[in-house]
Amino acid sequence: MSCARHLILALAGLLALAACSGEEKNPQAGKDAPTSNTTAANTPIIGNPATGTRPKAQAVPLGSGFDFYVLSLSWSPSWCLDNDPAGRSMQCDPDNNHGFIVHGLWPQNEQGYPEFCRTRESDRVPDTLGRTLFDIMPSMGLIGHEWRKHGSCSGLSQKDYFAVLRTAREKVVIPPSLQSVGSDQRTNATQIETTLTSANPGLRSDALAVTCASGRIEEVRICFNKDLSFRACGEIDRGGCKVKNLQLPATP
Repeated sequence: MSCARHLILALAGLLALAACSGEEKNPQAGKDAPTSNTTAANTPIIGNPATGTRPKAQAVPLGSGFDFYVLSLSWSPSWCLDNDPAGRSMQCDPDNNHGFIVHGLWPQNEQGYPEFCRTRESDRVPDTLGRTLFDIMPSMGLIGHEWRKHGSCSGLSQKDYFAVLRTAREKVVIPPSLQSVGSDQRTNATQIETTLTSANPGLRSDALAVTCASGRIEEVRICFNKDLSFRACGEIDRGGCKVKNLQLPATP
């Protein structure tokens, strides 16, 4: 056999061994491999396809000793007409343009609610904490009262309770038509509810109620789970205003 033939056979053998070795090193070849943005079944994907990462949502401090929250938003012009028509308080000062303000965040049970609970926290809310809420709750008197009556029953510290209160308020989108009202309007509870549910995905009509007093829109009460997701609340919903023709007083 010629030297050339021996050389060709030897090279062919080496190529065959190399091919076999490559197949053994990659037994998963040809199967779908997971990408960097997938995980095992039932595990949430945490990567962002664009950047590779995304921040985790900040956890809400979880209260205890009650079933759910009610966020009460007061239509400030109605309150001021009844309680401070001269506009002497910060809330009712004509230079301020308050529509809905936070009346409170109330720990609630399926029937009834706790109030004025014993706690190791002080009854008094420090000015340094209270003043951080003036953009949504413009009264130290109101802030202190709401802590003593409702916040004390949340199982939270003052700092955490008011942090949850702010987060709950920020969860609710107030559409422009309910932010500033140039002149008195006629409306009813159903119209207010429809405006709010349309602006807030996941918020249904059985998760809120509109209250009234003296023929005027008074408050909107919105129900949240402890993690601040919207939830139905039959007792609150049934307590809504049934008057068909109500005034929505103008903002200052």
